[in-house]
Amino acid sequence: MELRQLEHFVAVAEERHFTRAAERVAVSQSGLSASVRALEQELRTPLFSRTTRSVRLTEAGRALLVEAERTLAGVRAAKEAVDAVRGLLRGTLSVGVEQCVAGLRLPRLLAAFHRAHPHMDIRLRQEGTARLVDGVAGGRLDIAFAATVDRAGWRGELVPLAREPLVLLCAPDHRLAAAGRAGWAEPAGEPFIDFHPDFGPRRAADAAFAAAGVRRTVALEVTDVHSLLELVRERLGIALVPHHFSRKPEARGLAVVRLDGAGEACGAGAGCGAEVPYYESSVVLPEARAMSPGARALMALLREEDGAAEGGG
Repeated sequence: MELRQLEHFVAVAEERHFTRAAERVAVSQSGLSASVRALEQELRTPLFSRTTRSVRLTEAGRALLVEAERTLAGVRAAKEAVDAVRGLLRGTLSVGVEQCVAGLRLPRLLAAFHRAHPHMDIRLRQEGTARLVDGVAGGRLDIAFAATVDRAGWRGELVPLAREPLVLLCAPDHRLAAAGRAGWAEPAGEPFIDFHPDFGPRRAADAAFAAAGVRRTVALEVTDVHSLLELVRERLGIALVPHHFSRKPEARGLAVVRLDGAGEACGAGAGCGAEVPYYESSVVLPEARAMSPGARALMALLREEDGAAEGGG
């Protein structure tokens, strides 16, 4: 079994398409197919279920994918560690981020990293928190910026970014808008607009309502903030979101309603207030011994940026 074969296998598994995978690893489609077939012959089992319309992993393929990703991540980390000793940072930094994470200006951070380490290639993937955490755990991502991460279930490092209350957003003429505050039971019968369950704000909202003992109906699921705000503006539902969403230009004119009177209810973040649901964003990293030099360098820049912001008042 060769590393090249594992790279080809992982590319097909992630792209679910031989042509796209061949383009990604810069080989001919016939060469990629031959490489995967040779791997299947060596392992004596099919790794993909192929039809004219789809390419799917078999059970054996799913088992191999986990180990292949770990193996390739380990090889990459070994090469980067040697370069780091020589005073060089080369290779690839794989970054994951959830949309609109609080406490982070990622484009500026990545630009600073590129200036400091021009020989490193940056790969960026935007996904929900659950997939980001899995990506770091499996070695597909060096570092991720996520929200509402289960601290008890994470064996690596979590570095806090920001913590803020969740608030209700609704149209200005909605029945909840006038008071500016509402008890937890008041919005329960309303249709909610929210993110896919993988996303941090959704996880925080679900945890908060569950802790309050209140059931709600998520009628419309989205994967981006702007669609959520537009749907609220069109009066198709209300949304429980991190407070910084209410400061976006697209939220201008929407009513912001604070939830209180929940008794023991709180968000998923550790140490949140007794009556206010909170959203927490974090940097997700592997254990220190498994952290790539690129991830360490990015964290150093992030800490410098935070220090400069605090120093500036």
